[in-house]
Amino acid sequence: MSPADQTASADTPAKPLPQASVSDPQRSRLHWLVVVGAGLVLMLLIRGLVVQSFYIPSGSMEPTLAPADRIMANKIRVASSLQRGDLVVFDGTHTFADPHGGTGSERRSALDGALDAVDSVLSVGLNESDFVKRVVGVPGDHVVCCSPGGLLTINDVAVEEPYLFPGDKPSELTFDVTVPAERIWVMGDHRSDSADSRAHLGDPGAGMVRLDDVVGRAAVVYWPPSRAGTLTVPDSLKGIPNRTVGERHK
Repeated sequence: MSPADQTASADTPAKPLPQASVSDPQRSRLHWLVVVGAGLVLMLLIRGLVVQSFYIPSGSMEPTLAPADRIMANKIRVASSLQRGDLVVFDGTHTFADPHGGTGSERRSALDGALDAVDSVLSVGLNESDFVKRVVGVPGDHVVCCSPGGLLTINDVAVEEPYLFPGDKPSELTFDVTVPAERIWVMGDHRSDSADSRAHLGDPGAGMVRLDDVVGRAAVVYWPPSRAGTLTVPDSLKGIPNRTVGERHK
């Protein structure tokens, strides 16, 4: 090697050592872990703040809700916007639950097959004091059964109830109640098979559910696919004049 070659070689900067790098497969796995993690966090936030999934184990709301139906309940500003005819999920600890340990729950975990992930992410743990019923009376309403024609009346308006289980009467038990402030009167659609507000008339609170105990408004049936659809307020319960709490009825 010539002196010129030696000088040139000495002036040539040394090549840096190769740095450790993340391979493409590792980078891809990391990307999906981040995506899945963010998705789970989002689902948990949605579950806690916006919607919640419930499983229907009994026939007390047939034909609207059948055993094994899964529903989504909207949890946003429910208590302040409830109207007659809404289907609500509520915690019956203070008004419906058997203090000696009886159940009657309308929500439970039923993890089976492909729905395991949905139930585990969108549902919360077991709570045997949760129920699903239809709002029949809101604060101030005077609810009576039955009229001379055999119908339920709300604020002196006789109400047709197309959602009732075929063959059921509006109620075998007669009652005359006025709904106080911050409470609702609820009934199952399968009247002959529903332990609802009527069954608790003699209990503290007289069967009236506290608005503070309402968990959410049932919005859709999402499973099974053959029964999937939205849950809406029947026309027969719309347009009934409201009454203020404390207003005397006729």
